[in-house]
Amino acid sequence: MLIFADMETLNFPKYEFRTRVAEGKEEIFDEQRRKWVRLTPEERVRQHMVRFLIDSKQYPAQLISNEASLTINGMSKRCDTVVYDRDMKARVILEYKAPSVSITEKTFDQIAMYNIKFQVDILIVSNGINHYCCKVNKESNSYTFLREIPSWDLIVKQ
Repeated sequence: MLIFADMETLNFPKYEFRTRVAEGKEEIFDEQRRKWVRLTPEERVRQHMVRFLIDSKQYPAQLISNEASLTINGMSKRCDTVVYDRDMKARVILEYKAPSVSITEKTFDQIAMYNIKFQVDILIVSNGINHYCCKVNKESNSYTFLREIPSWDLIVKQ
């Protein structure tokens, strides 16, 4: 188990994760994908955010999909995380960057492109330090920033 005490502090509660070193590379066990993955700075943000959604915002773990595949304009893409409701309708898309990477308009353009396919209500972008959450207004093709990430019960009431 690793708590990441030796790395840059992220803006999340402290969590323990299963980690190991394989072939000289540090890995973390991704509970959603049920496999070991390389522990990159972006992956560290993903694992913390998913744990935060489950533990602090009561999102059902079984409805969270990491590295969700999609096709846009004939090109295969991977969305960092998608949260589905119990009817398997996508409700939230999350995009992660490493803590050293600033969140820019380009990041929002990327997640908005994924939303052409998924048509979710909530977009979340995080570099582990700064988290931005938006509610999508499909009629006006715009979004409104929220003060905090909504809890699961608010997501399914929308």
